[in-house]
Amino acid sequence: MSTDVQLLTKEVEQEALLLDQIRREIGKVIVGQATLVERLLVALLCNHHVLIEGVPGLAKTLTVTTLARAIKASFQRIQFTPDLLPGDLVGTLIYNPKSGNFSTKKGPIFTNIVLADEINRAPAKVQSALLEAMQERQVTIGEETFPLAEPFMVLATQNPVEQEGTYPLPEAQVDRFMLKLTVTYPSKNEEQQILRLMTSAVAPPAISPIISPEDIIRLRRKTTGIYLDEKIEEYIVNLVDATRNPTAYKLHINHLIQYGASPRATIFLALAAKACALLSGRGFVTPQDVKTIAMDVLRHRVIITYEAEAEEKTSEDVVQMILDTIEVP
Repeated sequence: MSTDVQLLTKEVEQEALLLDQIRREIGKVIVGQATLVERLLVALLCNHHVLIEGVPGLAKTLTVTTLARAIKASFQRIQFTPDLLPGDLVGTLIYNPKSGNFSTKKGPIFTNIVLADEINRAPAKVQSALLEAMQERQVTIGEETFPLAEPFMVLATQNPVEQEGTYPLPEAQVDRFMLKLTVTYPSKNEEQQILRLMTSAVAPPAISPIISPEDIIRLRRKTTGIYLDEKIEEYIVNLVDATRNPTAYKLHINHLIQYGASPRATIFLALAAKACALLSGRGFVTPQDVKTIAMDVLRHRVIITYEAEAEEKTSEDVVQMILDTIEVP
């Protein structure tokens, strides 16, 4: 290992201690869900957005709210409902009859961390209103364009699409999310801890802010500076390319894949792997960092065919086949 990477690792070890404080602070309220918390921190370090899927009652909203409290940043929760309008999200122009002028009223999107709760309960036109904000970090109201504050992060929760009253997210919007996380039920021991915590006469501990927006921006610069070896780069490219050209890697799953992952997946996978390395206190990326985060980056970018559905195969099954087959450096 070069001297530069060793020095970087020492610096990163100090930053990892700060991130561990955030984990501990969130752990005062959230029992279990360690993977969910870690993935949210990955997205925070990479300056990108997260889609969280799970049935109601799994603490998705509580986890996001607790993370926001651990950061000295502004936070807005937007409850998506079937009657929500785009103007309720981004803002609108209000006419003043006395002056004869229009004034701009900014919507709740103008904040640092946005919790888009049950995003797939709202129609497509409302979901699409998030697109400009998520990608361009700006919002247009009337003829005026307003930049969004840094950091800006959308954490969206959704119910499984099989449930009543849900609208599938447009593919263009799903691709804007760096990670798609699936939240599962807690273990029996964790559920007993949840029961004790939430039914106790004592109020849950208060969450103290640990880091500021300036700290987040500094940590993001550190994340992009994590060393990524050329062999790891090739591994990442091979994983994404295998979703488009599986036969080139002796994978006979063409009939299962309608569309493979785009170059955005390659970029996000590299960035997310760097963030995993930083969270582990390392100044360099290992193949395990890539494998750890690959499913969350790729599961919503691999579109399967009707034939795959008939065989009861999911995009996760396809991604797992690729991860099991592609040679690890």
